Amino acid sequence: MKGLVLSGGKGSRLRPLTYTRAKQLVPVANKPVLFYGIEALAAAGIRDIAIVVGDTHEEIRAAVGTGERWNVQITYIEQDAPRGLAHAVLISEEFLGREPFVMYLGDNLLNKGITHFVEEFVHTSPAAQILLTRVPDPQMFGVAELDAGQVVRLVEKPKEPQSDLALVGVYMFGPEVFESVKRITPSFRNELEITDAIQDLIDRGCVVRPHLVDGWWKDTGKLDDILEANRLILDTLDRRVDGTVDADSRVEGKVVIEEGAQLIDSVVRGPAIIGSNAKIEHAYIGPFTSIMNDVEIRDSEIEHSIVLEGCILSDLANRVIDSLIGRNVKIIRLPVKPSAFRFMLGDNSEVGIRW
Repeated sequence: MKGLVLSGGKGSRLRPLTYTRAKQLVPVANKPVLFYGIEALAAAGIRDIAIVVGDTHEEIRAAVGTGERWNVQITYIEQDAPRGLAHAVLISEEFLGREPFVMYLGDNLLNKGITHFVEEFVHTSPAAQILLTRVPDPQMFGVAELDAGQVVRLVEKPKEPQSDLALVGVYMFGPEVFESVKRITPSFRNELEITDAIQDLIDRGCVVRPHLVDGWWKDTGKLDDILEANRLILDTLDRRVDGTVDADSRVEGKVVIEEGAQLIDSVVRGPAIIGSNAKIEHAYIGPFTSIMNDVEIRDSEIEHSIVLEGCILSDLANRVIDSLIGRNVKIIRLPVKPSAFRFMLGDNSEVGIRW
């Protein structure tokens, strides 16, 4: 069985951050989202994985490499433009051959992994197996309609949903899907929709098995979803302190402090993670906060946020909350202080706040 990871989207909902960074490499709990998908495939015993890449292919290649760290073999397949999930399957036919495969969207997270679903798929050998979860806003997703436990219809982002069962971004296919992706035509978005391909399988009498996911699932395409995924994953970490914590500092709860990080007269209240060579001085790091490598936070407070590499937060009069801060950002206090802060900043930004 092979794996196909889709990592070619532009990440428009996360701009300006994704003007300079692949959305699949935005970190959650200090690890790129894309890595969680590769880990899930490797844990399910899948060793031959292709990643479909687009404009950010160089950055993806540099981050992932050959796959050696996960004991997998990575192949890269370039997609010239975002032409739909089914198009990604179509251009991957040579790599996939006649083997069954798992298609995993690179910006999705499943907390319980996919091993059980893969085992079920291998045992039953349907033409496709789709993962579903109940959502409050099904009009934002591909939606499945079931009858007597069988999938009878799929609709991509319906205006009037007949079901609240959204497709999770993990699919399993047999070779029958290649005929379907060749039979369908582009949607109104000028994309080959995977929902149309699966519907074609159904219409041709192929077996499409549904499976309702019982754990949490996150599509990390939006700020709030990334912060929520960060919160959920941080809460699973075990406490580990490899950095330096001075006598005037306190570390409370589930906190990871990586090697080379320094805490000076500061409080870190978990769950939280502090990356290597970060320096936290006279500061408060609150719950559900991820601080990446080489960050400096001085005389400031932050919680429920993600701070990327090389940032400086200094002398801020109010607590930073609910924020995703890009690489090498500087936030410093100037003479007039505002009452509250909420940031979503692109890489290499510099913000001066009046005191």
